[in-house]
Amino acid sequence: MIGIGKKIPNLTGTTGDGATLKLAALKGRWIVVYFYPKDSTPGCTTEAQDFRDLYPEFTSRGAEVIGVSRDSVRSHGNFATKQSLPFPLISDAEETWCQAFDVIREKVLYGKRHMGIVRSTFLVDPTGKLAMEWRGVKVPGHAQHVLEAIPTE
Repeated sequence: MIGIGKKIPNLTGTTGDGATLKLAALKGRWIVVYFYPKDSTPGCTTEAQDFRDLYPEFTSRGAEVIGVSRDSVRSHGNFATKQSLPFPLISDAEETWCQAFDVIREKVLYGKRHMGIVRSTFLVDPTGKLAMEWRGVKVPGHAQHVLEAIPTE
Protein backbone atom coordinates (compact mmCIF):
# COMPACT_ATOMS: atom_id res chain seq x y z
CA MET A 1 0.00 0.00 0.00
CA ILE A 2 1.12 3.53 -0.77
CA GLY A 3 1.71 5.82 2.20
CA ILE A 4 2.12 9.57 2.61
CA GLY A 5 5.60 10.61 1.44
CA LYS A 6 6.13 7.37 -0.51
CA LYS A 7 6.64 7.13 -4.26
CA ILE A 8 3.61 5.94 -6.16
CA PRO A 9 4.08 3.03 -8.57
CA ASN A 10 4.35 3.67 -12.29
CA LEU A 11 0.81 2.61 -13.12
CA THR A 12 -0.58 2.43 -16.64
CA GLY A 13 -4.23 2.34 -17.63
CA THR A 14 -6.64 2.62 -20.54
CA THR A 15 -8.85 5.70 -20.66
CA GLY A 16 -12.42 6.04 -21.84
CA ASP A 17 -11.24 7.08 -25.30
CA GLY A 18 -9.02 3.98 -25.61
CA ALA A 19 -5.73 5.84 -25.04
CA THR A 20 -3.02 4.61 -22.69
CA LEU A 21 -2.18 6.81 -19.71
CA LYS A 22 1.07 6.37 -17.78
CA LEU A 23 1.42 8.10 -14.43
CA ALA A 24 5.15 8.53 -15.07
CA ALA A 25 4.29 10.77 -18.03
CA LEU A 26 2.67 13.23 -15.61
CA LYS A 27 5.74 13.61 -13.37
CA GLY A 28 6.44 17.25 -12.67
CA ARG A 29 2.74 18.03 -12.16
CA TRP A 30 0.37 17.59 -9.26
CA ILE A 31 -1.88 14.59 -9.88
CA VAL A 32 -5.32 14.08 -8.36
CA VAL A 33 -6.38 10.43 -8.57
CA TYR A 34 -9.94 9.91 -7.44
CA PHE A 35 -11.55 6.48 -7.14
CA TYR A 36 -15.30 6.10 -7.43
CA PRO A 37 -17.64 3.08 -7.40
CA LYS A 38 -19.62 3.27 -10.67
CA ASP A 39 -20.21 5.40 -13.75
CA SER A 40 -23.56 7.19 -14.08
CA THR A 41 -24.72 6.70 -10.50
CA PRO A 42 -25.94 9.79 -8.61
CA GLY A 43 -22.99 10.30 -6.22
CA CYS A 44 -20.36 9.43 -8.81
CA THR A 45 -21.97 11.73 -11.38
CA THR A 46 -22.02 14.62 -8.92
CA GLU A 47 -18.39 14.01 -7.97
CA ALA A 48 -17.31 13.93 -11.63
CA GLN A 49 -19.26 17.13 -12.32
CA ASP A 50 -17.61 18.86 -9.35
CA PHE A 51 -14.12 17.93 -10.59
CA ARG A 52 -15.18 18.97 -14.11
CA ASP A 53 -16.43 22.37 -12.96
CA LEU A 54 -13.21 23.05 -11.03
CA TYR A 55 -10.92 21.55 -13.69
CA PRO A 56 -9.71 24.94 -15.02
CA GLU A 57 -8.63 25.85 -11.48
CA PHE A 58 -6.83 22.50 -11.08
CA THR A 59 -4.93 23.00 -14.33
CA SER A 60 -4.06 26.59 -13.38
CA ARG A 61 -2.31 25.10 -10.32
CA GLY A 62 -0.38 22.66 -12.50
CA ALA A 63 -2.55 19.68 -11.63
CA GLU A 64 -4.11 16.88 -13.65
CA VAL A 65 -7.24 15.04 -12.51
CA ILE A 66 -7.75 11.32 -13.17
CA GLY A 67 -10.87 9.35 -12.28
CA VAL A 68 -10.63 5.59 -11.71
CA SER A 69 -13.26 2.87 -11.39
CA ARG A 70 -13.68 -0.76 -12.40
CA ASP A 71 -16.11 0.14 -15.21
CA SER A 72 -15.26 -0.74 -18.80
CA VAL A 73 -13.50 1.54 -21.28
CA ARG A 74 -16.79 1.83 -23.17
CA SER A 75 -18.73 2.79 -20.04
CA HIS A 76 -16.11 5.43 -19.22
CA GLY A 77 -16.25 6.80 -22.76
CA ASN A 78 -20.03 7.16 -22.58
CA PHE A 79 -19.93 8.67 -19.08
CA ALA A 80 -17.18 11.17 -19.99
CA THR A 81 -19.02 12.24 -23.14
CA LYS A 82 -22.39 12.61 -21.42
CA GLN A 83 -20.89 14.64 -18.56
CA SER A 84 -18.41 16.63 -20.77
CA LEU A 85 -15.49 15.52 -18.61
CA PRO A 86 -12.21 17.19 -19.65
CA PHE A 87 -10.04 14.70 -17.73
CA PRO A 88 -9.34 10.99 -18.29
CA LEU A 89 -11.18 8.12 -16.65
CA ILE A 90 -9.15 4.94 -16.17
CA SER A 91 -10.82 1.56 -16.61
CA ASP A 92 -9.41 -0.61 -13.82
CA ALA A 93 -11.26 -3.86 -14.44
CA GLU A 94 -8.14 -5.79 -13.32
CA GLU A 95 -8.02 -3.70 -10.11
CA THR A 96 -4.32 -2.87 -10.51
CA TRP A 97 -4.81 0.78 -9.52
CA CYS A 98 -7.38 -0.13 -6.85
CA GLN A 99 -4.99 -2.56 -5.21
CA ALA A 100 -2.02 -0.16 -5.40
CA PHE A 101 -4.03 2.50 -3.56
CA ASP A 102 -5.86 -0.05 -1.34
CA VAL A 103 -9.41 1.15 -2.06
CA ILE A 104 -11.25 -2.19 -2.38
CA ARG A 105 -13.23 -3.10 0.71
CA GLU A 106 -16.17 -5.27 1.67
CA LYS A 107 -19.37 -3.25 1.38
CA VAL A 108 -23.01 -4.00 2.16
CA LEU A 109 -25.72 -2.88 -0.26
CA TYR A 110 -29.34 -3.84 0.40
CA GLY A 111 -28.17 -6.49 2.83
CA LYS A 112 -25.79 -8.13 0.35
CA ARG A 113 -22.06 -8.18 0.91
CA HIS A 114 -19.70 -7.49 -1.97
CA MET A 115 -16.23 -6.12 -2.62
CA GLY A 116 -16.27 -2.60 -3.97
CA ILE A 117 -14.39 0.66 -4.30
CA VAL A 118 -14.47 2.96 -1.29
CA ARG A 119 -14.70 6.50 -2.64
CA SER A 120 -11.17 7.88 -2.12
CA THR A 121 -8.91 10.60 -3.50
CA PHE A 122 -5.13 10.85 -3.57
CA LEU A 123 -2.93 13.86 -4.25
CA VAL A 124 0.47 13.11 -5.76
CA ASP A 125 3.13 15.81 -5.69
CA PRO A 126 5.28 16.76 -8.70
CA THR A 127 8.08 14.42 -7.55
CA GLY A 128 5.74 11.41 -7.70
CA LYS A 129 5.20 11.05 -3.94
CA LEU A 130 1.85 10.77 -2.22
CA ALA A 131 1.16 14.14 -0.56
CA MET A 132 -2.38 13.64 0.80
CA GLU A 133 -5.20 11.13 0.87
CA TRP A 134 -8.90 11.25 1.56
CA ARG A 135 -10.70 7.95 2.23
CA GLY A 136 -14.41 7.32 2.69
CA VAL A 137 -15.11 10.59 0.88
CA LYS A 138 -18.44 12.38 1.11
CA VAL A 139 -19.07 14.10 -2.25
CA PRO A 140 -20.42 17.57 -1.31
CA GLY A 141 -17.51 20.05 -1.25
CA HIS A 142 -14.86 17.37 -1.71
CA ALA A 143 -13.43 18.54 -5.06
CA GLN A 144 -13.05 22.04 -3.60
CA HIS A 145 -11.15 20.64 -0.57
CA VAL A 146 -8.79 18.78 -2.89
CA LEU A 147 -8.22 21.92 -4.97
CA GLU A 148 -7.41 23.92 -1.82
CA ALA A 149 -4.76 21.34 -0.87
CA ILE A 150 -2.74 22.13 -4.01
CA PRO A 151 -0.40 25.07 -3.51
CA THR A 152 -0.81 28.09 -5.76
CA GLU A 153 2.39 28.97 -7.53
